[in-house]
Amino acid sequence: MIKSIFHQGIVHNGHIQLGVRNPKQAGFTLIELVIVVVILGFLAATAIPKFIDLTEQAKQANIEAMAGGFATGVSLARSQWEAEARPKDTDGVNLVNYDGTIVYLTSEDNSTSPTISPGYIVGTNSSAGINSKSMAIADCISVWNSLLQQPPLLASSVSDINADGSFRYLANVSGTGSSTLCHYHLKETLARNSDGLYIAPSPLTNVGNSFSYQPANSSVIIYINNKP
Repeated sequence: MIKSIFHQGIVHNGHIQLGVRNPKQAGFTLIELVIVVVILGFLAATAIPKFIDLTEQAKQANIEAMAGGFATGVSLARSQWEAEARPKDTDGVNLVNYDGTIVYLTSEDNSTSPTISPGYIVGTNSSAGINSKSMAIADCISVWNSLLQQPPLLASSVSDINADGSFRYLANVSGTGSSTLCHYHLKETLARNSDGLYIAPSPLTNVGNSFSYQPANSSVIIYINNKP
C-alpha cells in the first residue's frame, strides 16, 4: 500500500521549500532484548508452577465434591426407605423407589465383621449385594448412576477410558461380603504409560484421586494422592 505524505512548505527568499524529514530508525537495543528475555523467564518460572498448582487443586476439589454428593445420595435413599416404612420385595430384600429408580439396599446382619447396617444402596440388581451375595463393577456403576443427578460418565475399565475420551471416572470393586468397597477414580489423576495411555490403578487407594463407598455402613472415604 502506498501512503501519501504531505509536508508543510517553508517560505525562504520568496521561494517555497518543502521540508522533508528523515524518519528515525526505531528498534530494541541488545540490552533491552536481554531484559525482556529475563522478565519472560521470570514470569514463566513463577506463573507456570502456580497454574499447575491450581490445576491439581481443581482435581482435588472435583473428587471432594463428587464424594460429598454421593454420600448425600446414600443418606437420602436410606431416609426415603425409612420414611416409607422399610419396604421389601417379595423375596424380603430391602428396596426403595429412589427418584424413579428401584434400588436395592442392605439388610441388617450383626454376625459379620464389620457388621452390616440396613438400608444402604447396593445397586439396581436384586441378585447382587453384600448379604450372602457379591457385588461386581456393574453394581458399583448402577449405584453411581442411581444416586447422582446427571452423573459424569463412569467406565468399567481403563480400556474403555483409553478408547473413549468422554469417560470422566473409573469404577472398581474390591473385597467381599461386608468388606465390599466400590472405588471411583477421577480419570485425569490416573497414571499413564509411555504411550500416554491410562494405567489401571494398583493399589486402588494409593493411585490418583478417588473415593470409596462401603455399603455395609455407608462409609465414604476420599483418597488424595495427587496433591498440589
